[in-house]
Amino acid sequence: MAINQNHLFEELNGVKCAIVEKNVLPARVGFLRSLLEANGYTVVVVPSPPPKAAPAPDTPQQETFTIGVTDVTFNPINAIFGRLLKTPGGHTVTLAYWQQKDAESHDETPYFATP
Repeated sequence: MAINQNHLFEELNGVKCAIVEKNVLPARVGFLRSLLEANGYTVVVVPSPPPKAAPAPDTPQQETFTIGVTDVTFNPINAIFGRLLKTPGGHTVTLAYWQQKDAESHDETPYFATP
């Protein structure tokens, strides 16, 4: 059991994993898998359980996934703001890059640095 909601871990496919994200669409799975594997993590992806509430009948359901890494000490928040992850191009992963708002990670200044 996690100490708090920011450091979750579960057993995925019989392997204890730190949870990176839940209910992720396939395109996001591909992005996170390549980023995390480039940083040396072993990634485990399993289908997410269906939602408890029934969806509207006319709404198509897309399959979602849960992404975890076998390193149970991994915490996505610490990894991003602690500047521990690198892009395949060698730049530090920013929050905007992690959220896929920017196609490239440009910010080389720590978030806590003053101008």
